Amino acid sequence: MQTLQKACLVLTILGAINWGLIGLFDFNLVSTLFGTDNVITRIVYVLVGIAGIINISLLFDDFE
Repeated sequence: MQTLQKACLVLTILGAINWGLIGLFDFNLVSTLFGTDNVITRIVYVLVGIAGIINISLLFDDFE
């Protein structure tokens, strides 16, 4: 589970960086790399969303 959590964290960070680029420079890195209205672009967005949901559990983990 720890490997899945780390992979999801990386996807969530990449998604946050993409949103930062959109907000600051109106530049969408995902659309630039994979194209607009592309199946791969939609898959990337879905994976980032799922990763964010999985990372919600980090809020409730005990930090030892």
